[in-house]
Amino acid sequence: MKLEKIVKYLDTELKLADFPSDVSNNGLQIEACTEVNKILFGVDGCLELFEIAAEQKADLVIVHHGISWGGNPKRFSGYVGKRLNLMFQNNISLYAAHLPLDAHAELGNNAQLCKILGLEHLNKFFEYAGVKIGYIGDLPHKMLLKDIAAIFEDRLDTKGKLHGDNDSLIKKIAVVSGGGGMESLEQAAAADADLLITGEFCHEMYHLQQELNIPVLSLGHYASETVGVKAVMNDLNEKFGISVDFADIPTGL
Repeated sequence: MKLEKIVKYLDTELKLADFPSDVSNNGLQIEACTEVNKILFGVDGCLELFEIAAEQKADLVIVHHGISWGGNPKRFSGYVGKRLNLMFQNNISLYAAHLPLDAHAELGNNAQLCKILGLEHLNKFFEYAGVKIGYIGDLPHKMLLKDIAAIFEDRLDTKGKLHGDNDSLIKKIAVVSGGGGMESLEQAAAADADLLITGEFCHEMYHLQQELNIPVLSLGHYASETVGVKAVMNDLNEKFGISVDFADIPTGL
């Protein structure tokens, strides 16, 4: 299949044009082939992932976190040179989707996390870089916080961290994958959510979480953002019948 066709489909489906303020240079970041027979998916564009792609003879790598952010890279030496050399030597292209993959209503990280719990009455939530990328919705029935954590630990193969009463009864949930930080915590409380599900729980959130009295379930930045790339992987496989695979390279963070 032509690389151009896949890129055009992703650019349109993920609505890249709606995210002009995203610091990530979304879209095709390395163009090293014209035909694609196999795609390797991962969360982070890193040398380890690119080495796996070369071993598997993939033609295209699709990630959430690419290697081009803002005006960087400015020099093509050191680790940047190693990454680029490996990709071009093996004719492997790279496509990245950052905020567009957080926000997508079906394939996005946050939509997929909501789907795991079967959240209903979903509404856009948490504005970042001028766009709402998260979701807020209701469980079909109230659940204990610890039971919600157990579901994600099983589905995402991660160890979630609970901040709040494990036996809290939860109904309304705000979801922001990755690092929503203080802003996601404040906005979740303002929306009267019973729980914020996110990737990271940083130091500065500790006291505010207690003062706002809203539980937080942090799944790990990496784990919370595996679901979007996997959804895109399955979508491309179903629509185009192309060979796909996912490389799991957890950071534990």
